Amino acid sequence: MPGENLSRDEARERGRLLSVDAYDVALDVRSAVASGADAETFRSRTTLRFRCAEPGASTFADLLAPSVASVTLNGRELDPSAVFDGTRIALDSLAAENTLVVDAQCAYSRTGEGLHRFVDPEDGEVYLYTQYEPADSRRVFANFEQPDLKAPFTFEVTAPEGWRVLSNGAQEGGAEGGRHRFAVTRPISTYITAVVAGPYHYVSDTYRRTFEDGTELEIPLGALCRKGLAKHFDADDIFTVTKQGLDFFHDHFDFPYPFGKYDSAFVPEYNLGAMENPGCVTFREEYIFRGKVTEASYEGRANVILHEMAHMWFGDLVTMQWWDDLWLKESYADFMGAFALVGATRFTNGWITFANRRKSWAYRADQLPSTHPVTADIRDLEDAKLNFDGITYAKGAAVLKQLVAYVGQDAFLEGARRYFKRHAYGNTRLTDLLAVLEETSGRDLAAWSRAWLETAGVNSLTPQVTCDAQDRITELSVLQEAAPSHPQLRPHRVAVGLYRRQDADSALVRYARAEVDVSGPRTTVPELAGLERPELVLVNDEDLTYAKIRFDEGSLAALRARLGDLADPMARALCWAALWGLTRDGLMPARDYLDLVRRFAGRETDIGVLQSLHGQAQTALEQYSAPDGQERAARELAEGTLHELRLAPPGSDHQLAWARHFIALAASPADLQLLQGLLEGTAKIDGLDVDQELRWTILEPLAAHGVADESVIAAELARDNTASGRRHQVRCLAARPSAEVKAQAWAQVVESDVLSNALVEATIAGFAQFGQRELLAPYLPRYFAAIEGVWRERSIEIAMEVVRGLFPSWLVEQATLDAADGWLDGHPQAAPALRRLVLEKRDDLARALRAQACDEAAGARP
Repeated sequence: MPGENLSRDEARERGRLLSVDAYDVALDVRSAVASGADAETFRSRTTLRFRCAEPGASTFADLLAPSVASVTLNGRELDPSAVFDGTRIALDSLAAENTLVVDAQCAYSRTGEGLHRFVDPEDGEVYLYTQYEPADSRRVFANFEQPDLKAPFTFEVTAPEGWRVLSNGAQEGGAEGGRHRFAVTRPISTYITAVVAGPYHYVSDTYRRTFEDGTELEIPLGALCRKGLAKHFDADDIFTVTKQGLDFFHDHFDFPYPFGKYDSAFVPEYNLGAMENPGCVTFREEYIFRGKVTEASYEGRANVILHEMAHMWFGDLVTMQWWDDLWLKESYADFMGAFALVGATRFTNGWITFANRRKSWAYRADQLPSTHPVTADIRDLEDAKLNFDGITYAKGAAVLKQLVAYVGQDAFLEGARRYFKRHAYGNTRLTDLLAVLEETSGRDLAAWSRAWLETAGVNSLTPQVTCDAQDRITELSVLQEAAPSHPQLRPHRVAVGLYRRQDADSALVRYARAEVDVSGPRTTVPELAGLERPELVLVNDEDLTYAKIRFDEGSLAALRARLGDLADPMARALCWAALWGLTRDGLMPARDYLDLVRRFAGRETDIGVLQSLHGQAQTALEQYSAPDGQERAARELAEGTLHELRLAPPGSDHQLAWARHFIALAASPADLQLLQGLLEGTAKIDGLDVDQELRWTILEPLAAHGVADESVIAAELARDNTASGRRHQVRCLAARPSAEVKAQAWAQVVESDVLSNALVEATIAGFAQFGQRELLAPYLPRYFAAIEGVWRERSIEIAMEVVRGLFPSWLVEQATLDAADGWLDGHPQAAPALRRLVLEKRDDLARALRAQACDEAAGARP
């Protein structure tokens, strides 16, 4: 549809013409409990009041709907067939003050976009929720779908009797006849409005705060989930983190939470981690844990809760003008999530997780051909959709952490406070934020912004050490490099740590540290001259800046020999991350990285870092290992993993992490027999609780290796006939080693739209299995033949899932690279967002080929 992809230029022109006074949106969702075609659409009636700076001008409203019953502009009935083209409503001859009324039939979604309708297979209950970012509220009501046209909203929802219905504002009065009306909101953008409706299980609490001036704030809290998950719902922990976060942000922001109530809705088949709808935050229901998980999972959930809460100020109260400045909310929320996690909750090692996991995501994104500055060039909504990436989130957050080190925490937070008060309920650009930070810090941030926010790419920092005959440092320098494609060298505030052992049997500990401003290609650190020779030099100790870290030869040798002796968990996490970066860049053979994991991962105390190591080891094995050595590498890694599993303390987080890693690697007859025994109860590992979630985890490799057939999978579903069980079943079915199975999975995902978003994701996850290369090889040409049609015919969320998930990464060969290049060369006019996705996957493949060449060369050395 020509008008679906709103451009920045169109939004600017409409924003210049219009200002919006109010929305009144009435939805009738009683059809959600109907059957057949009657359950496909719902009634949406919008009354929109707005002003026009140039009376007589023309513009358009946004609406994606199957049909429109009536359109009235300033009392004038318009012919829907003449003004509505399926995506836009043409509005001509505007007055200075206007009232638009649109009565439409909108479609329920099965893709997680717009108003999603989910039928619980366990009890047949129907659940609804909305998800809009960046531009899907137009699937639910007529509007001006751009972030700068903010307005107060009033929602009224008519729902089946007995349903719980939530929106951004508090419900006013009762719900006679299933009619729920909600308090008018503060001025907010369309993409953060929300409706959640269904027979949800609901728990309530209250947050209270007395400020220094004696004023009191009371915030009603709610937490809800499907009835089928109520027995697993740990609402008390969710409320604890929520209250801790509200206290923390009130302490630091000096602007009381502005949106009344605070509901946290955990909803099914959710595409994202969560969404910051003011007063009604939505989360994926996988954050309700059906089985035992490690503390890293609870930390991850707490981080998401705090990330979304930070958005109440960064994003909801003050919103970017257009998606170019998406970072103004996402980078800040990502930084503030970690900042509050460490400062307010039990998860005091949150910065370790940030350094090891979040920044790995950023480093990958920043080395792709699609890398972009933190403040990006967003031409249209498709660009915006793809820019919810590791640069906008994690790199931006890391850059803000660097900014805090640069200007000081007090100046940084005072800048935030002034920013909120100056721009409350408004829209901003980069210059607005820099202005307040310059006021509070006294620094000129223009050069800093150009270097960090307005240029792309990641620098590398490498120490260079020279010592005299007495093993004393004569000079220590930090060398800075940049990729030729993005040659910007940046100012870095870094800590340089020197580490050594006191004796042969002691830990590797830091004995000296210096902070220095790195600039240009070479920076000396005079404070460290004259000290004893270190075993390890760690540039960016404490993780103050955003840069890839390299090692001098002596430091790398020390890590190869004694990584497990490094005592400080943050330093160890940084070293692990740097070693992974070397492996990804083809500078360290995959076999060397896997050897480090086998020898030292068992000594890793931080459970989040350990789980990262497991995932990276699996990638190193499947993507970066030379093909002729993969079988041996897989066997050795599985053997080492089983050894660590048996050594781990019974019932511990580490035991569970090692168990999940072993399950993912199991391939030999003996390993699969052990898994089968654990599933059937004939084998046991002391302390390991094989709960329902772990049973499904075990079943996938058994299915993929042909040990568990369809009847075994069906029996497991009978044990767990739930929405979660259904997703697991679909994944296991698609994992089976059969040409017919793969053909069916491909057809369901690529050639049909029968599956919901969650089942599309599950099918793709099962389809592409390591070790099934011959079965999957025929889908190389089919993939490139199909993707343009998928992009054209499916929603962008599903199209992205298919294009990314089914890219033939399982075939790490030159032929795959050639096919990707052939498609890119032959389709220059394909949608830019589609080309970007293919280009990114092509780059991952080229990186894997380079890493395999490095590993193969290492194996050829005598």
